[in-house]
Amino acid sequence: MAQPARLRSIYRSLLRELPPRPLVSSSRSPVHENLRQSFSASRDAPKSNTLGQAEQLMHYLKAQRQYTTLLERYNPGMNMDDEERIRLSARRVGMDLPKEYGSGSGSHQA
Repeated sequence: MAQPARLRSIYRSLLRELPPRPLVSSSRSPVHENLRQSFSASRDAPKSNTLGQAEQLMHYLKAQRQYTTLLERYNPGMNMDDEERIRLSARRVGMDLPKEYGSGSGSHQA
């Protein structure tokens, strides 16, 4: 009886690690469908090799999620464009960048 409970626990853990699906769409993503089919097929006669692979996948997905979270936390400028990164770097050392005047600003009036 411990085997079905373990299988259900692994399945739920894998679903938790997958990206959330929108509540509006009633259909599951192909990853959810494939996962559900593979677990329903192995429910009748689960193999320890299959359970081990599923647990490894779960640990890998959890580690990837944590890695992404830490990367975003400790490298906040990773997703910024170059101008914003330069401006924030200058502010970090106590300087403000001068305002740039574009060619269409009309600063050369006669």
